Amino acid sequence: MTDSKGRVYRVGESDIDILGHKRRLMVILPWVAMMGISVFEYAYGSAESTLHKAHGWTNTNTFWILSVWVFFQAGIAFPAGRLREKGLLSARAAMFLGAGLACVGFLSISHLHNVVEAIIGFGVIGGIGAGMVYATCINMVGKWYPERRGGKTGFVNGGFAYGALPFIFIFNYTFDAGDYREVLDLVGLYVLLVVGCCAFFFKDPPKNWWPAHIDPLSPRTAGKHADSLSKNPPAARQYGPLEATRTGMLPLMWFCLVIIAGVSIFGISFQVPFAKDVGFGPLMAAMSMGIMSVINGTGRGAVGWLSDRWGRKPTLVGVLVIEGIAQFGVLWAGDARNQVLFLFFAVVSGFGGGAFFPLFAALVPDYFGENHNASNYGLVYSAKLVSGLFGGGLGAMVVTAWGFSGAYVLAGVLSLVAAGCSMFLRPPGQPRLPRRVKVRTAPVPVHREAI
Repeated sequence: MTDSKGRVYRVGESDIDILGHKRRLMVILPWVAMMGISVFEYAYGSAESTLHKAHGWTNTNTFWILSVWVFFQAGIAFPAGRLREKGLLSARAAMFLGAGLACVGFLSISHLHNVVEAIIGFGVIGGIGAGMVYATCINMVGKWYPERRGGKTGFVNGGFAYGALPFIFIFNYTFDAGDYREVLDLVGLYVLLVVGCCAFFFKDPPKNWWPAHIDPLSPRTAGKHADSLSKNPPAARQYGPLEATRTGMLPLMWFCLVIIAGVSIFGISFQVPFAKDVGFGPLMAAMSMGIMSVINGTGRGAVGWLSDRWGRKPTLVGVLVIEGIAQFGVLWAGDARNQVLFLFFAVVSGFGGGAFFPLFAALVPDYFGENHNASNYGLVYSAKLVSGLFGGGLGAMVVTAWGFSGAYVLAGVLSLVAAGCSMFLRPPGQPRLPRRVKVRTAPVPVHREAI
């Protein structure tokens, strides 16, 4: 089917015809796989002190390892997406390869003492593996649920945060210089098995596929999902990476994500060290990070669901403002040594620090279509190449130079800047709403003779 703008929809085959089962499995399996790789980013801060003692690394060394991981985790998204779209790499193969490389990452920081070797093993190889899994899972959901991708993408994306919860407590309580090798080896094996098992069932739908029970030319047939299509209409057409870049909207998304992802990575990396610095005990530090992880993940699903009903852009602006306020709140509560307030703002920071990821993941196909989503989202997500550097490594330098107070104030200001920039986003190819023109009417002259 072709709509009035020339966009093509492939309608007819059901999900059962293509997969042999309901498309719901293409939400559950990516969600499980995302939980499998979540230990990389969200639990690393809890393992940092033990790695520092066991290998003799400085604090700057350990944070740069994470920064390099973020760089390659984000950087692989675009080339992997291009290979998938050209048919040179299937979703299943990408998942298998990612599982193996991710396992190598944990074996590296388990057995390698040299910091450069650890950076190559965990940061480069592990980052590439985790990035292939992340990008494949996110793109998979958007392709199978083009009519309501916000809630589904948010649900899957949430697994990348709260899946690390058990490991946060493990690394804070049962992880020391005496058993770190055994623990890290088991974590690597866990990632390999979880992601590898999910990979068996991964399969992309055909290009332009649209669910048969919904008429794309009449969104009212979507029933309870009609509001989602009204607030977030399908892209005007299928944009390739160069075309999407020329619209100006993809670079703007990239810029906003650079800023806010850097703030999020800063919070993940330094919340536990900040809690310990102000005198909170290990239980409080672990609880704050654990709560942040859970809310970070569950908030992604909730915000994705809300964006289906309220619209992607206004929801995104609200999330970025909340994240900015949270940075000032965490600093205030820490300086006041108030544990209750610290936990509260850890919740707010966790919510804002993750909820924007599924919103960007849904905005990209909303604006540019599903056919090139792996490449287009890969370009947007490559913003973490930059944000990973100033969120982790440069964040450590800012903390050293300005202290936690200066670093958290800077993070709050940058979040509000990102919120302001995101207000200029608009879907390319869609007609702008006409401005209301105030028409002044001249008074009708009244002749005295007519009275």
